[in-house]
Amino acid sequence: MTLNGRLPRWFAALTTMVVACGAAVAQTKEVTFAHQDMLVPLRTVMESGELEKATGYKINWRMFGGGGDVIRAMASGDVKIGEVGSAGITAAASQGQDIKLFWILDDIADAEQLVARNGSGVNSVKDLKGKKVATPFVSTSHYQLMAEMKGEGVDTKTVNVMNLRPPEIAAAWERGDIDAAFIWDPVLSKIKANGKTLATSGSIGKKGYPTFDGLVVDSKWAAANEAFMVGLIKVLAKADAEYRANAAQWTADSSQVKAVAKWSKADAKEVPAAMKLYKLPSMEEQMSATWLGGGAAKALANTAVFLKEQGRIQEVKPSYADYVTTTYLQKAMAK
Repeated sequence: MTLNGRLPRWFAALTTMVVACGAAVAQTKEVTFAHQDMLVPLRTVMESGELEKATGYKINWRMFGGGGDVIRAMASGDVKIGEVGSAGITAAASQGQDIKLFWILDDIADAEQLVARNGSGVNSVKDLKGKKVATPFVSTSHYQLMAEMKGEGVDTKTVNVMNLRPPEIAAAWERGDIDAAFIWDPVLSKIKANGKTLATSGSIGKKGYPTFDGLVVDSKWAAANEAFMVGLIKVLAKADAEYRANAAQWTADSSQVKAVAKWSKADAKEVPAAMKLYKLPSMEEQMSATWLGGGAAKALANTAVFLKEQGRIQEVKPSYADYVTTTYLQKAMAK
């Protein structure tokens, strides 16, 4: 019973607090998602708005030039989810960053390549001595470049390895400022027009240095937004499955390829061939021992050993399993 038909002050104050808290919860249904320029089916999801429709979240898509940039943005708290290569994930985990790898965006296979510019005098990896080679640092390309040179007996100190982002590599190549580059599409297709492939991510992977691109998330944010995470995985799996089943229909003039080109800043004519260089694990394959079920953590551990040898990280964790999760994938598969 209220006095004179009015609500007590304490009740009014409580009501205001409840409303405010409700508004705060509603405002959390927004996330910044960092992406790069890899040519993957996720770009069609970005174009269609399907993830927003499926989850009710507002997605702020932000493009970054490399995995190192993504990791730094996640460390600052500005970004909660991001696309990062296995070398970048390893570096972040080794530094104790509270992230989880929850989805294999792609098995890089032959999608990244070491290319020597025509006229550079470089015809083999051994010829890189004294030359300028560009790659984005703390990327899968950087990791495999160093591994390949070491494997071929090239002293890395005799090679001028330059830290350039993909657009910077394209510009430097055009000017003739660099002799070789280890990079992915869309820049890869551009430089191959005036260059020779010396090695691919697939050929180096078979020597014991496999690489992949993954999606990582801030651990605490993921736990507090489980429904979004499950919805995201279902949308990702659907997009990948549609590509695997209909790859031949993804032609330069198709809406899917136009979407990939738009979000990756690529030439639509080069997208179909470039996408075929990647492999996209299914949900079942993601869960297997090859990937999130154990293989990914092992790959991170092996990468860490190499990165420490190169002075890129300070320590190797006893295990990298804590930085990989199947929680959200399992729940997505169960629904």
